[in-house]
Amino acid sequence: MTAVAVVAALAGSPGLAQAQQLSQARSLSTTDDNRLPPGWRIDGEHGARELVWRAPKSVPMGDARVEFRAGDRLLGVPKPAKDGRTFRLALDEAGSTALTDLQVTAAGRRLDAAADQPRESDAPGVPLPAQAPANGVDPGKPGSYRTVSGSYDLAPVRLPGFATPVEMRAQVVAPKGATGSRPLALFLHGRHATCYKPGSEDDVTIDWPCADGYKPIPSDKGYLRDQKLLASQGYVTVSISANGINAQDWQPEDAGAQARSSLVRQHLARWADWTAHRSTAPAVVRQAPKADLSRVLLVGHSRGGEGVNRAAMDSLYPPPAAEDGYRGPVRWKVRGTVLVGPTIFGQNPVADVPSVTLLPGCDGDVSDLQGEDFVDGTRGVSRGTALHSAVYVVGANHNYFNSEWTPGTAEAPAQDDFGTDPEQTDPVCTPGAPTRLTAAQQHKAGSTYIAAAARLFLAGDDRVRPLLDGSGRRAPSADPARVLTHAVGGRRIGGFLPDAGAKVTGARRCSAIDPNPAVACLDPETPGSSPHFAWWETEKETGRSAVDLKWSAPGTAARVTPAKPVSLHGSQKLALRVFVPPNTTGTKFDVSVTDSADRRVTLGRATVAGLPGSARTASYWAQELRVPLTAATRAGLDLRHVKSLELTPRSRSGRAWLMDAWGWAPGTPAVKAAALPRVDVGRTIVKEGDSGTRTYRIPVRISGHGSGQVRVYVLEPDSGRARSRLVTVRPGSHAIDVPVEVKGDTVYGEDVQHDIAVKAVRGTVVGKHRGGLTVENDDPEPVITLSPVADRVTEGETLTWRLSIDAPSVVDIWQPVRVLPVTEGTEMSTKDVDPQWLKDWSGDVPDPERRLSDANLWVWLNIPPGSTSVDFITPTVQDQVAEPTESMRIALTDRNAEPLPDRPALTGTVLDRP
Repeated sequence: MTAVAVVAALAGSPGLAQAQQLSQARSLSTTDDNRLPPGWRIDGEHGARELVWRAPKSVPMGDARVEFRAGDRLLGVPKPAKDGRTFRLALDEAGSTALTDLQVTAAGRRLDAAADQPRESDAPGVPLPAQAPANGVDPGKPGSYRTVSGSYDLAPVRLPGFATPVEMRAQVVAPKGATGSRPLALFLHGRHATCYKPGSEDDVTIDWPCADGYKPIPSDKGYLRDQKLLASQGYVTVSISANGINAQDWQPEDAGAQARSSLVRQHLARWADWTAHRSTAPAVVRQAPKADLSRVLLVGHSRGGEGVNRAAMDSLYPPPAAEDGYRGPVRWKVRGTVLVGPTIFGQNPVADVPSVTLLPGCDGDVSDLQGEDFVDGTRGVSRGTALHSAVYVVGANHNYFNSEWTPGTAEAPAQDDFGTDPEQTDPVCTPGAPTRLTAAQQHKAGSTYIAAAARLFLAGDDRVRPLLDGSGRRAPSADPARVLTHAVGGRRIGGFLPDAGAKVTGARRCSAIDPNPAVACLDPETPGSSPHFAWWETEKETGRSAVDLKWSAPGTAARVTPAKPVSLHGSQKLALRVFVPPNTTGTKFDVSVTDSADRRVTLGRATVAGLPGSARTASYWAQELRVPLTAATRAGLDLRHVKSLELTPRSRSGRAWLMDAWGWAPGTPAVKAAALPRVDVGRTIVKEGDSGTRTYRIPVRISGHGSGQVRVYVLEPDSGRARSRLVTVRPGSHAIDVPVEVKGDTVYGEDVQHDIAVKAVRGTVVGKHRGGLTVENDDPEPVITLSPVADRVTEGETLTWRLSIDAPSVVDIWQPVRVLPVTEGTEMSTKDVDPQWLKDWSGDVPDPERRLSDANLWVWLNIPPGSTSVDFITPTVQDQVAEPTESMRIALTDRNAEPLPDRPALTGTVLDRP
């Protein structure tokens, strides 16, 4: 049984007291030497228990999801308060194990700990990648059309799960005087503050609609430069506003992905209507050429990237109607997506829709660059003909792709998301560093590569493909930015992957996500991170692997042997995706292949240098290396049956990771989406009941066509650990069958979540990837009373009160008690109690002597499961000074340290020793 103190600023208003408190509260499975770190506490009222973290200053609203973790385990996604500093997680989501090694993260970045100081090896001299040769076609050059601009503002729409309607507002930029129908590019911004107070430096909110005196932040205007470039080249463009979603996306489990998809498709449906009935269109749409909705490009920034990915999915594979905010016909065809610094919480890309993902090397928001999964996560899932490109932009941050999120050009307050603390400089990303781009340079590079995607996916101009597919060409319009690319899909065939039964010798097959450093690809203590190994929902994953090579002398080959030989027939080169530690140079490999007849040929030598990186960047990113297959053809190798790949280090020592290797040929094949089954996980909420045992099943909807495989992770509610299995799914089946046994009782407890998470493996798509069964506690919270045990003692003895509940509980019961000023007589002082006790429970010291109620004593008492009481003791000290009778007064309080109005305050009296 434990009493816990909370250091609180109790002077002033109750709100201030609550806001400034620092908790030393125990974890759920509490011991005297296991206290929560500063800034954390257990809170709650009316039976709703919460784990609460309060930041020392406001946490800027961004696109990365704020998460609570206990070491490697994801506890859950807390709900933000309007103050921008307080985050709350219901304890039923956190499970019931000890809350040890608590962390607050966003995209792998710690929010509750100071950033690491740069290492000396990071200091000056971080090299820039060499400038690539110019491509023959530069899509960043403006076209010949003048442009027309305007906006429309339609009636708001209601989306499932959102209480407040969402605006239907957009900015249109189109070519002037263009004939015929023109492809349409739709832009969707990410998660940002929604409202601001004009004239203020930092007064922004996430309200919707905006309060009086505040104006909407026009995030939809942030891509006007990109739109004008595309419009000059003959494309119709529209950038839509999603402030209403940003204000409410903390509520749905998918962080608003389905809502954003619904909003995108609502706008596309309007454009389809206006194409058929021009007279009904807004004025700016009538001034524009007719949109060709058979050629649509979706461009999404940050959470907008995840939103347009879901819109592309929903346009091919309809979502559950009850969760969808658009239920009309699909009268458009999405030819490709551009995803700018995107989130992908579900790790559920659409394999049969081509994509280009921009990864900002200095992203301070989605800092783990999880958008890499829009490339990696498509491998082997479907036909493999859709090109999926990753474009790594050295020195770019997250916000500057949107001019309304950029200081100096934004209408509302804006900031550099990477940070500009002069005491926490970064050798790669601090403004002014040789590797860091200015806002104008970054936006220009972004515009150029968005235009490249439009030209490839909508216009079918294969001449721009070398800018996107790892061919090592640059667009001069993006200078001076250093841009590197790699890709999967397109005309790649015959993959060497370290998964699917492949054998690895001479190196280590490692796991992208594993708590064991000996198994994980990157040790958790490694400064920096890899976009290829971004966290998902579990502390350990199956099927995400790489080959880890480490050598101290040249010459020892690492060999990858797939489960069956692969065909490289028709390929010109072997394309490998390899990364080495940041800031390293001169890593060299000989690349060899062996056919089924054991004929071995060395294809050539590849050289790779690390990206500019620091402890704060995700620079362990694979570059595409290509070696010709000419030597294999000359030697008569059977390229239809290649059984192994070898990498032989030729540099003296080093380390490298191989992600995969493919046969490559130029060209962009036509893409036809396969008819696939779609999996969506729902959620059912049930009452536990008072007796008996009932079995429920987690709701899973399997729709679409054909059959495929998914990996299902069953998350244990107590530990958060996951058990996984491979499941074959077919539409209408109950292949994903997860029964949950619920036992009724009459004992108070927390709600319990039994969750699963699903990921596509082969021949499937996954919409809502996580859900489950929530079992609600339906028993009343025990009645809490505070009573005296020893409330009249002589100095040197101990005052004692007892906190009691009227019935045992199966969870910890937390109740705060506050020391109040006495109303009569002389109050005990800070020198009348044991000094160690005072320090332990208030963080204070006796000097200068003052009233005990001025010592910031706000104590949270904990009654552990199975117990019915806990004692709060106050040891007094004996002195040699003659004093009058003294007293202290305590009371039960609410979460704001205000005494409960229906509970009396209790007084303890200390007599002077004769």
